[in-house]
Amino acid sequence: MCGRYAASRGAEDLVKIFGVEKWEPDETLAPDYNVAPTKEVHVVLDRPLKDAEDRRPVRQLRKLTWGLVPSWAKSPEGAARMINARAETVHEKPSYRRAFASRRCIVPADGYYEWVTGAQERELEVEGRRKRPRKQPYFVTPADGSVLAMAGLYEFWRDRTLPDDHPRAWWVTCAVITTEAERTPLAVAPAEGPRSLADIHPRMPLMLTPDRWDAWLDPNRTDPADLRGLLDPPPPGLMRAYPVSTAVSNVRNNGPELLKELSAPEEGTLF
Repeated sequence: MCGRYAASRGAEDLVKIFGVEKWEPDETLAPDYNVAPTKEVHVVLDRPLKDAEDRRPVRQLRKLTWGLVPSWAKSPEGAARMINARAETVHEKPSYRRAFASRRCIVPADGYYEWVTGAQERELEVEGRRKRPRKQPYFVTPADGSVLAMAGLYEFWRDRTLPDDHPRAWWVTCAVITTEAERTPLAVAPAEGPRSLADIHPRMPLMLTPDRWDAWLDPNRTDPADLRGLLDPPPPGLMRAYPVSTAVSNVRNNGPELLKELSAPEEGTLF
């Protein structure tokens, strides 16, 4: 899954990386090293500009809320639970299939966090002891230092309790697509601990390599059979993972120190 990630690149960098044609400076977000569900996030999408005579898709950098609210939802209350969509079923699930057909986006990140329950803690669980497992967080990021382009979906939701001109009348939300985690060796693995992404968690965000960005973002591609080919996992061996401080487990903590690589998992959280 993807439940927390880091996004430190500024809007101007993202504009250059993704070839963005349109973005609003007032929608620029500050670097966020602990992005959690329901936060505002940057996404890249291709969509005609509102009220423009030219209806060609324009690549845009937009500020959306992480946690998808389907257009037919009666309220946005379930958004925090709809942060991820499974690649295997996204084409058929009522909450995601319309967005998958024509409202796909890229969620840029430095990398994502995933937690592993330490071996000692797992032994206590097996023995039936009622001790809350202490989990070691790992940061997973492209080994070459490039942006992690996570496949995403976005959706519009109208709050019928508000007038049309109210700034919160329309919600624009997004979700990250996940796929089965790679079992092949990491490009760079920690000195001790997991050797593959599957050793950390059975799911991972669907990473889009640059050669697939245009096809993924193209809103004119709407045939589900054609689109499902875009859900293939990326080539293996592109990622690295390393242990980071358990401070990231508290969403109130936020700063570049959360990305600092530890020489070994913290005491009591050994893999």
